[in-house]
Amino acid sequence: MGLLETGGSAHRRIGRILAAYVLLSAVSLAPPAVKTASAEDNDAVVAMQLADLLRAARTVISRNQSLINDPDKGDKGLTGERVLTDAIVLYVEKYGEDPRDSDPASREGRLLGAQMEAIQEVMDENQSTINTEGVGFKGFIPAIFARLVNEKFGERVGDEALIKVTAPEELVRNRKARPDKWETSVIEEKFKAASWPKGDPFSESVQVDGHPAFRIIVPEYYAASCLSCHGEPAGDVDITGYPKEGGKEGDLGAAISITLFE
Repeated sequence: MGLLETGGSAHRRIGRILAAYVLLSAVSLAPPAVKTASAEDNDAVVAMQLADLLRAARTVISRNQSLINDPDKGDKGLTGERVLTDAIVLYVEKYGEDPRDSDPASREGRLLGAQMEAIQEVMDENQSTINTEGVGFKGFIPAIFARLVNEKFGERVGDEALIKVTAPEELVRNRKARPDKWETSVIEEKFKAASWPKGDPFSESVQVDGHPAFRIIVPEYYAASCLSCHGEPAGDVDITGYPKEGGKEGDLGAAISITLFE
């Protein structure tokens, strides 16, 4: 049910992150959206931090599906604090830094703080569902969790940043996740191209509803754990009530799209 993840000082942090993600940018330089390379690099760093913290939290939910769906256990102990703590452990393994240590006055600190609050709020609001006894499948899967977190995040900082998990149009199950024109273009023309380096994100400075913005979209691929819902045989109904897509491990299955407004 999960998706396979893509393959100190602010300067060192930028170096580590950009070494792991080759950002192929086609930058629009139309005034007033002109930005320096360093500003775009910083946007890319913040965006990838948000993507990876979301992934980390989603991984925690994926790893705990058996617990969540245990009909014989009441209180699962999966509080907002517990899930956030476990997600931060995974995040620190990658970045070597705790997102809670980010300067709350910086853009990085504000957005990571809003995301951490959103993770906790979603978990706390869904305790009654998660802890219901006598019910097996709860429907609280990683995809639902991520959507709820992104919605809470948008309520907090939607004038500054937005996060969305989308997918190729033919794979979208929830209308709210449908890709917009820009996302569709990147998915179809870049991520689906045989020449595109697997796992590489795409970023671009564009206008969004008349406002300058930095956009980045990160491809995600089916892991083995995804195939119980999205694998073969195509058309069979999965546990969530949707027909399977017939996907295979390693196929493009989704993308995390992040917009940072200027």
